[in-house]
Amino acid sequence: MRTPRLHELPPADGLWLEIDLGCQSLTLWQGREALESHAISSGVAGSGQQDGSGRTPLGWHYVRASIGDGEPRGTVFRGRRPTGEVYGPALAAAHPQRDWILTRILWLCGLERDVNRGGAVDSQRRYIYLHGTPATEPMGRPASHGCIRLRDEALLNLFERAVPGTPVWLHD
Repeated sequence: MRTPRLHELPPADGLWLEIDLGCQSLTLWQGREALESHAISSGVAGSGQQDGSGRTPLGWHYVRASIGDGEPRGTVFRGRRPTGEVYGPALAAAHPQRDWILTRILWLCGLERDVNRGGAVDSQRRYIYLHGTPATEPMGRPASHGCIRLRDEALLNLFERAVPGTPVWLHD
């Protein structure tokens, strides 16, 4: 884990998330104490801020919205709304090229103007999420279209704890 520079220091107390793209991991912190870590999969195109790039944005964000509370595990989302489908082998076979957004969504909003907020670099308008993915998708290596993919267990745990307003630091 890279130590943040002085202007990047995380909250001294309170819950926050660190997403390390270099290590392909997410760590849940309480102040300066690491509580747990999970493997992730970020953008296959690498890191970057530009709209349409397929890259995962860097910098400080916060959880803007938590979507999917009460939905069953494996719920399929399109446009941040449940489709009524639950992911399974038959659905996967019927749509082999689909980029699955499953179970829950934690929608991120950038906090750094001209870095990840505003104009063509706005993470919220780019629809950058933490979301579930099928168990067949790899973790620990970049494979997404820019979002952060997690296994259901990790996502469900984070969903309960990383409520809207929770700080999130994404870095290489």
